[in-house]
Amino acid sequence: MAQIYELNNGTMVVNISNFGCTITSLSVPDKYGKLADVVLGFDTVEPYVQGAAPYFGCIVGRVANRIKNGKFTLNGTQYSLPINNPPNSLHGGLKGFDKRIWEVAEYKKGHNPSITFKYRSSDGEEGYPGDVSVTATYTLTSSTTMRLDMEAVPESKATPINLAQHTYWNLAGHNSGNILDHTIQIWASDITPVDENLIPTGELKPVKGTPFDFTAEKKVGLSIHEVGLGYDHNYVLSGGEEKSGLKRAAKLKDPSSSRVLHLWTNAPGMQFYTGNYVNGVIGKGGAVYNKHAGLCLETQGFPNAINQPNFPSVVVQPGSKYQHTMLFEFLVE
Repeated sequence: MAQIYELNNGTMVVNISNFGCTITSLSVPDKYGKLADVVLGFDTVEPYVQGAAPYFGCIVGRVANRIKNGKFTLNGTQYSLPINNPPNSLHGGLKGFDKRIWEVAEYKKGHNPSITFKYRSSDGEEGYPGDVSVTATYTLTSSTTMRLDMEAVPESKATPINLAQHTYWNLAGHNSGNILDHTIQIWASDITPVDENLIPTGELKPVKGTPFDFTAEKKVGLSIHEVGLGYDHNYVLSGGEEKSGLKRAAKLKDPSSSRVLHLWTNAPGMQFYTGNYVNGVIGKGGAVYNKHAGLCLETQGFPNAINQPNFPSVVVQPGSKYQHTMLFEFLVE
Protein backbone atom coordinates (compact mmCIF):
# COMPACT_ATOMS: atom_id res chain seq x y z
CA MET A 1 0.00 0.00 0.00
CA ALA A 2 0.99 3.62 -0.45
CA GLN A 3 3.01 5.02 2.44
CA ILE A 4 5.40 7.88 3.20
CA TYR A 5 8.99 7.32 4.39
CA GLU A 6 11.27 9.90 6.01
CA LEU A 7 14.94 10.60 5.30
CA ASN A 8 16.35 12.84 8.03
CA ASN A 9 20.06 13.61 8.62
CA GLY A 10 19.46 16.27 11.28
CA THR A 11 19.74 19.19 8.83
CA MET A 12 17.39 18.38 5.97
CA VAL A 13 14.24 16.26 6.02
CA VAL A 14 12.75 14.56 2.97
CA ASN A 15 9.52 12.60 2.81
CA ILE A 16 9.11 10.16 -0.08
CA SER A 17 6.26 7.82 -0.95
CA ASN A 18 6.49 4.39 -2.52
CA PHE A 19 3.58 5.54 -4.70
CA GLY A 20 5.45 6.79 -7.77
CA CYS A 21 8.71 7.32 -5.80
CA THR A 22 7.18 10.69 -4.99
CA ILE A 23 8.94 13.39 -2.96
CA THR A 24 6.04 14.74 -0.87
CA SER A 25 8.09 17.24 1.14
CA LEU A 26 11.68 18.44 1.31
CA SER A 27 12.73 20.85 4.05
CA VAL A 28 16.02 22.77 3.99
CA PRO A 29 17.32 25.75 6.01
CA ASP A 30 17.38 29.38 4.86
CA LYS A 31 20.07 31.98 5.68
CA TYR A 32 18.87 32.06 9.33
CA GLY A 33 18.77 28.27 9.64
CA LYS A 34 14.98 28.26 9.44
CA LEU A 35 13.53 25.18 7.72
CA ALA A 36 10.92 25.46 4.99
CA ASP A 37 9.34 22.83 2.80
CA VAL A 38 10.35 23.77 -0.76
CA VAL A 39 8.31 21.33 -2.89
CA LEU A 40 4.66 21.38 -3.92
CA GLY A 41 2.58 18.46 -2.73
CA PHE A 42 0.01 17.04 -0.33
CA ASP A 43 0.03 16.14 3.37
CA THR A 44 -1.09 12.54 2.82
CA VAL A 45 -0.79 9.92 0.08
CA GLU A 46 -4.52 9.91 -0.75
CA PRO A 47 -4.59 12.92 -3.14
CA TYR A 48 -1.67 11.45 -5.10
CA VAL A 49 -3.42 8.09 -5.38
CA GLN A 50 -6.66 9.83 -6.40
CA GLY A 51 -4.85 11.69 -9.20
CA ALA A 52 -5.10 15.22 -7.77
CA ALA A 53 -1.44 16.01 -8.54
CA PRO A 54 -0.20 17.25 -11.93
CA TYR A 55 2.86 14.98 -11.52
CA PHE A 56 3.95 16.58 -8.22
CA GLY A 57 7.25 15.09 -7.01
CA CYS A 58 7.07 11.76 -8.81
CA ILE A 59 9.30 9.74 -11.12
CA VAL A 60 7.72 9.50 -14.57
CA GLY A 61 8.34 6.65 -17.02
CA ARG A 62 8.72 4.32 -18.87
CA VAL A 63 9.29 7.31 -21.15
CA ALA A 64 9.12 10.86 -19.79
CA ASN A 65 7.76 13.74 -21.85
CA ARG A 66 5.87 13.47 -25.11
CA ILE A 67 5.87 10.80 -27.83
CA LYS A 68 4.38 12.07 -31.08
CA ASN A 69 0.91 10.66 -31.75
CA GLY A 70 1.68 7.93 -29.20
CA LYS A 71 3.44 5.84 -31.83
CA PHE A 72 6.93 4.55 -32.54
CA THR A 73 8.57 1.72 -34.48
CA LEU A 74 11.37 -0.37 -33.02
CA ASN A 75 13.04 -3.37 -34.68
CA GLY A 76 10.32 -3.45 -37.32
CA THR A 77 7.37 -3.47 -34.91
CA GLN A 78 5.03 -0.50 -34.51
CA TYR A 79 3.92 0.24 -30.97
CA SER A 80 0.87 2.29 -30.01
CA LEU A 81 0.64 4.03 -26.66
CA PRO A 82 -2.28 5.65 -24.82
CA ILE A 83 -3.00 9.19 -26.05
CA ASN A 84 -3.27 10.79 -22.60
CA ASN A 85 -2.17 14.27 -23.73
CA PRO A 86 -3.86 14.60 -27.13
CA PRO A 87 -2.56 14.09 -29.75
CA ASN A 88 0.45 12.64 -27.90
CA SER A 89 1.38 10.15 -25.22
CA LEU A 90 2.87 11.85 -22.14
CA HIS A 91 4.99 10.60 -19.22
CA GLY A 92 4.46 6.87 -19.77
CA GLY A 93 0.71 6.84 -20.46
CA LEU A 94 -2.44 6.55 -18.38
CA LYS A 95 -0.82 4.60 -15.56
CA GLY A 96 2.88 5.35 -15.80
CA PHE A 97 5.57 4.68 -13.20
CA ASP A 98 4.29 7.69 -11.22
CA LYS A 99 0.98 5.89 -10.55
CA ARG A 100 2.43 2.54 -9.48
CA ILE A 101 3.25 1.26 -6.03
CA TRP A 102 6.96 0.50 -5.89
CA GLU A 103 8.49 -2.03 -3.51
CA VAL A 104 10.81 -0.75 -0.80
CA ALA A 105 13.97 -2.79 -1.41
CA GLU A 106 16.14 -1.07 1.22
CA TYR A 107 15.64 1.67 3.83
CA LYS A 108 18.60 2.96 5.85
CA LYS A 109 18.69 5.55 8.62
CA GLY A 110 21.70 7.39 10.08
CA HIS A 111 23.99 10.18 8.81
CA ASN A 112 23.49 9.25 5.14
CA PRO A 113 19.96 7.89 5.13
CA SER A 114 18.67 6.35 1.92
CA ILE A 115 15.72 4.50 0.47
CA THR A 116 15.67 2.24 -2.60
CA PHE A 117 12.46 1.54 -4.47
CA LYS A 118 12.07 -1.10 -7.13
CA TYR A 119 9.43 -1.79 -9.74
CA ARG A 120 9.03 -4.36 -12.49
CA SER A 121 7.33 -3.02 -15.59
CA SER A 122 5.79 -5.82 -17.64
CA ASP A 123 5.86 -6.44 -21.38
CA GLY A 124 3.02 -4.52 -23.05
CA GLU A 125 2.39 -2.26 -20.04
CA GLU A 126 1.01 1.05 -21.39
CA GLY A 127 1.93 -0.27 -24.85
CA TYR A 128 5.71 -0.55 -24.30
CA PRO A 129 7.76 -3.60 -25.30
CA GLY A 130 9.44 -6.02 -22.89
CA ASP A 131 9.79 -6.50 -19.15
CA VAL A 132 11.97 -3.90 -17.41
CA SER A 133 13.40 -3.96 -13.87
CA VAL A 134 13.66 -0.46 -12.42
CA THR A 135 15.24 0.89 -9.23
CA ALA A 136 15.35 4.39 -7.76
CA THR A 137 17.51 5.29 -4.75
CA TYR A 138 17.28 8.56 -2.86
CA THR A 139 20.26 9.27 -0.57
CA LEU A 140 21.13 12.23 1.66
CA THR A 141 24.83 12.29 0.81
CA SER A 142 25.72 15.28 3.00
CA SER A 143 23.97 17.70 5.34
CA THR A 144 22.15 19.52 2.53
CA THR A 145 22.68 17.32 -0.54
CA MET A 146 20.37 14.66 -1.96
CA ARG A 147 21.29 12.23 -4.71
CA LEU A 148 18.87 10.27 -6.87
CA ASP A 149 20.08 7.23 -8.81
CA MET A 150 17.67 5.73 -11.33
CA GLU A 151 18.48 2.47 -13.09
CA ALA A 152 16.54 0.27 -15.48
CA VAL A 153 17.38 -3.00 -17.21
CA PRO A 154 15.27 -4.43 -20.05
CA GLU A 155 15.00 -8.19 -19.62
CA SER A 156 13.83 -9.45 -22.99
CA LYS A 157 13.30 -6.78 -25.65
CA ALA A 158 14.84 -3.47 -26.64
CA THR A 159 12.72 -0.58 -25.36
CA PRO A 160 12.84 3.19 -25.02
CA ILE A 161 13.54 4.25 -21.42
CA ASN A 162 13.63 7.83 -20.20
CA LEU A 163 12.94 8.47 -16.52
CA ALA A 164 12.48 11.95 -15.07
CA GLN A 165 11.99 13.37 -11.58
CA HIS A 166 9.06 15.78 -11.71
CA THR A 167 9.31 17.77 -8.45
CA TYR A 168 7.92 21.31 -8.46
CA TRP A 169 10.35 23.58 -6.57
CA ASN A 170 9.67 26.82 -4.74
CA LEU A 171 12.73 27.73 -2.68
CA ALA A 172 10.84 30.40 -0.73
CA GLY A 173 8.55 27.65 0.58
CA HIS A 174 5.80 25.66 -1.13
CA ASN A 175 3.11 28.06 0.15
CA SER A 176 4.92 31.33 -0.62
CA GLY A 177 3.25 32.27 -3.92
CA ASN A 178 4.91 32.11 -7.34
CA ILE A 179 8.48 31.52 -8.53
CA LEU A 180 8.72 34.49 -10.90
CA ASP A 181 11.22 36.30 -8.62
CA HIS A 182 13.53 33.27 -8.41
CA THR A 183 16.67 33.56 -10.52
CA ILE A 184 17.90 30.66 -12.60
CA GLN A 185 20.99 29.81 -14.58
CA ILE A 186 20.83 26.88 -17.01
CA TRP A 187 23.99 25.34 -18.48
CA ALA A 188 22.62 25.10 -22.01
CA SER A 189 23.18 27.17 -25.13
CA ASP A 190 20.38 25.50 -27.15
CA ILE A 191 16.81 24.33 -26.77
CA THR A 192 14.86 21.85 -28.89
CA PRO A 193 12.07 24.04 -30.36
CA VAL A 194 8.60 22.50 -30.65
CA ASP A 195 5.65 22.51 -33.05
CA GLU A 196 2.06 23.45 -32.16
CA ASN A 197 1.59 20.06 -30.46
CA LEU A 198 4.69 20.53 -28.26
CA ILE A 199 6.72 17.97 -30.22
CA PRO A 200 10.34 18.94 -31.04
CA THR A 201 10.93 19.78 -34.68
CA GLY A 202 14.30 17.99 -34.56
CA GLU A 203 16.43 21.12 -34.80
CA LEU A 204 18.53 22.75 -32.10
CA LYS A 205 17.93 26.44 -31.58
CA PRO A 206 20.51 28.72 -29.93
CA VAL A 207 19.07 30.58 -26.92
CA LYS A 208 21.32 33.62 -27.37
CA GLY A 209 19.28 36.78 -27.80
CA THR A 210 15.96 35.04 -27.02
CA PRO A 211 13.74 34.85 -23.90
CA PHE A 212 15.08 31.29 -23.47
CA ASP A 213 18.59 32.50 -22.62
CA PHE A 214 19.52 31.58 -19.05
CA THR A 215 23.24 31.10 -19.72
CA ALA A 216 23.73 33.87 -17.15
CA GLU A 217 21.67 34.04 -13.97
CA LYS A 218 18.34 35.74 -14.76
CA LYS A 219 14.98 36.27 -13.12
CA VAL A 220 12.49 33.57 -14.17
CA GLY A 221 9.73 36.13 -14.71
CA LEU A 222 11.80 38.61 -16.70
CA SER A 223 10.77 37.48 -20.20
CA ILE A 224 8.20 34.81 -19.36
CA HIS A 225 5.36 36.83 -20.95
CA GLU A 226 7.16 36.45 -24.29
CA VAL A 227 6.91 32.64 -24.32
CA GLY A 228 3.15 32.02 -24.29
CA LEU A 229 1.91 30.27 -21.15
CA GLY A 230 5.42 30.09 -19.73
CA TYR A 231 8.49 27.90 -20.09
CA ASP A 232 7.96 24.23 -20.96
CA HIS A 233 11.04 23.51 -23.03
CA ASN A 234 13.85 21.00 -23.28
CA TYR A 235 17.30 22.51 -22.81
CA VAL A 236 20.33 20.82 -24.39
CA LEU A 237 22.75 20.58 -21.48
CA SER A 238 26.35 21.49 -22.13
CA GLY A 239 27.57 21.03 -18.57
CA GLY A 240 31.06 22.42 -18.22
CA GLU A 241 32.68 21.35 -14.95
CA GLU A 242 31.97 17.94 -13.45
CA LYS A 243 31.26 16.69 -9.96
CA SER A 244 31.40 12.92 -9.33
CA GLY A 245 30.94 12.31 -13.08
CA LEU A 246 27.94 14.65 -13.32
CA LYS A 247 27.67 17.93 -15.18
CA ARG A 248 25.94 21.14 -14.15
CA ALA A 249 22.33 21.52 -15.22
CA ALA A 250 20.92 24.48 -13.30
CA LYS A 251 21.33 26.88 -10.41
CA LEU A 252 18.08 28.13 -8.88
CA LYS A 253 18.00 30.89 -6.27
CA ASP A 254 15.29 32.50 -4.17
CA PRO A 255 16.38 36.04 -3.19
CA SER A 256 13.99 36.29 -0.21
CA SER A 257 15.38 33.29 1.72
CA SER A 258 18.82 33.11 0.02
CA ARG A 259 18.21 29.41 -0.60
CA VAL A 260 20.04 28.05 -3.64
CA LEU A 261 19.65 24.73 -5.45
CA HIS A 262 22.50 23.47 -7.63
CA LEU A 263 21.41 20.61 -9.87
CA TRP A 264 23.91 18.21 -11.44
CA THR A 265 23.09 15.32 -13.79
CA ASN A 266 24.39 12.89 -16.39
CA ALA A 267 21.32 13.30 -18.65
CA PRO A 268 21.58 15.08 -22.02
CA GLY A 269 18.56 17.36 -21.57
CA MET A 270 16.44 19.18 -19.01
CA GLN A 271 12.81 20.19 -19.28
CA PHE A 272 12.44 23.61 -17.69
CA TYR A 273 8.75 23.92 -16.80
CA THR A 274 7.25 26.84 -14.91
CA GLY A 275 4.04 25.20 -13.66
CA ASN A 276 1.93 26.80 -16.40
CA TYR A 277 -1.03 24.46 -15.95
CA VAL A 278 -1.20 24.46 -12.13
CA ASN A 279 -4.57 25.95 -11.26
CA GLY A 280 -6.18 26.09 -7.82
CA VAL A 281 -4.70 22.84 -6.49
CA ILE A 282 -5.20 22.63 -2.71
CA GLY A 283 -1.95 21.33 -1.23
CA LYS A 284 -0.15 20.97 2.08
CA GLY A 285 -1.68 22.83 5.01
CA GLY A 286 -4.46 24.10 2.76
CA ALA A 287 -2.06 26.11 0.59
CA VAL A 288 -3.57 26.91 -2.82
CA TYR A 289 -1.17 26.34 -5.71
CA ASN A 290 -1.81 28.43 -8.80
CA LYS A 291 0.01 29.07 -12.09
CA HIS A 292 3.81 29.35 -11.55
CA ALA A 293 3.54 28.21 -7.89
CA GLY A 294 6.59 26.02 -8.54
CA LEU A 295 8.99 25.10 -11.32
CA CYS A 296 10.35 21.78 -12.53
CA LEU A 297 13.91 20.93 -13.55
CA GLU A 298 13.39 17.54 -15.19
CA THR A 299 16.68 16.14 -16.45
CA GLN A 300 15.89 13.69 -19.23
CA GLY A 301 16.51 12.29 -22.67
CA PHE A 302 15.09 14.58 -25.35
CA PRO A 303 11.29 14.57 -25.91
CA ASN A 304 10.10 12.24 -28.69
CA ALA A 305 13.69 11.02 -29.15
CA ILE A 306 12.36 7.59 -30.14
CA ASN A 307 11.02 9.21 -33.35
CA GLN A 308 13.90 11.66 -33.92
CA PRO A 309 16.99 9.93 -35.35
CA ASN A 310 19.25 12.95 -34.78
CA PHE A 311 18.48 13.10 -31.03
CA PRO A 312 20.52 11.00 -28.55
CA SER A 313 18.95 7.54 -28.54
CA VAL A 314 16.73 6.52 -25.61
CA VAL A 315 16.63 2.86 -26.69
CA VAL A 316 18.12 0.40 -24.19
CA GLN A 317 19.04 -3.13 -25.28
CA PRO A 318 18.20 -6.23 -23.22
CA GLY A 319 20.79 -6.74 -20.49
CA SER A 320 22.14 -3.20 -20.89
CA LYS A 321 21.56 -0.73 -18.08
CA TYR A 322 19.94 2.69 -18.24
CA GLN A 323 21.51 4.96 -15.59
CA HIS A 324 20.35 8.44 -14.71
CA THR A 325 21.69 10.36 -11.71
CA MET A 326 20.65 13.72 -10.27
CA LEU A 327 22.44 15.58 -7.49
CA PHE A 328 20.49 18.27 -5.61
CA GLU A 329 22.81 20.52 -3.65
CA PHE A 330 21.16 23.11 -1.34
CA LEU A 331 23.12 26.15 -0.15
CA VAL A 332 22.51 29.67 1.08
CA GLU A 333 24.28 32.59 -0.52
